[in-house]
Amino acid sequence: MADLNDGLLRLGLHDLHVALGGKMVPFAGYEMPVQYPDGVMKEHLHTRSAAGLFDVSHMGQVILRPKAGMEALKLAFEALMPVDVLGLAEGRQRYGLFTNDTGGILDDLMFTNRGDHLYVVVNAACKAADIAHMTAGMPGVSVEPVTDRALLALQGPGAQAALEALLPGVAAMKFMDHRVIGDVWVSRSGYTGEDGYEISVSDPKAEDFARKLLAQPGVAPIGLGARDSLRLEAGLCLYGHDIDTTTSPVEANLTWAIQKARKAGGAREGGFPGAARILKELAEGPERLRVGLKPEGRAPMREGVELFAPDGTPVGRVTSGGFGPSVNAPIAMGYVARSHATTGSVLEGVVRGKRLPLTVTDLPFHPTSYKR
Repeated sequence: MADLNDGLLRLGLHDLHVALGGKMVPFAGYEMPVQYPDGVMKEHLHTRSAAGLFDVSHMGQVILRPKAGMEALKLAFEALMPVDVLGLAEGRQRYGLFTNDTGGILDDLMFTNRGDHLYVVVNAACKAADIAHMTAGMPGVSVEPVTDRALLALQGPGAQAALEALLPGVAAMKFMDHRVIGDVWVSRSGYTGEDGYEISVSDPKAEDFARKLLAQPGVAPIGLGARDSLRLEAGLCLYGHDIDTTTSPVEANLTWAIQKARKAGGAREGGFPGAARILKELAEGPERLRVGLKPEGRAPMREGVELFAPDGTPVGRVTSGGFGPSVNAPIAMGYVARSHATTGSVLEGVVRGKRLPLTVTDLPFHPTSYKR
């Protein structure tokens, strides 16, 4: 990563993005490609029908090494979040959530059991804080930021064939499997709702690897714009927008990420920051919930739109919104009072001074296609 005069960091693959016609914009402290010449709509639909290659090297990659054995490491990491780390098998990856003492979410992340250590991927805007949080919270663990590797996401129905051509054997991987193949780290996961892979490659080899992937049939470069519309259609949260330090995992409808072992009556109930609030909300329900929202008509309702019941009572706010190319309609997510969070509830959102109807709907907006 290179520092620029304006304070932005430059990706190792910056020159490749520029050569491909990428429109570079500031994002999370980096200069990132928001789109390529085909544009966001075509890039989105191409990912759903073939394969899209995303550069997500701005994300934080971290290795956690034990000083006193893997079980001690797992328990120390587990103490930072309401997730079962101890039960994660070697070669498997899991979604996690760092919580604070009031039950809010500090960041969401992915972590992998690699036998003698854990591999963690955190959000770009949070990585410095996350590294400090892990270092302070796990004194018996070596927290090692990875600063010499690119991270690529290959997503879509054509991803398996494209990556199998370069790394034979990845086709056999299932959703959330992780493998180390030579010096390439591969997980079968992503953030688009599509089948695909995230691939960590050493910086010196990253451009050659990316060019070889782009040379495979059906693979095209995809920017941040389509990444956002894809994850929104998949009903996936964007940190700092749909989840933050004030939202709990229960409010965010992320209770699927809290395994039985950490819930009331589980083998390792509680013991994580914010447990009192989170366990109470699991038992009694939260005051508000993240829900899918479908505006009527063609006008998108974007982040910040206030939501009201038909009688004018304020009930919530949109946290992500835009146009869904695959569903050919505006879509949104937001938080609404639990009394109005039932699927089919009709609400109103204020757009340019007018109240327009929208309906609470199930997530995701577009079916996922993970390889189970």
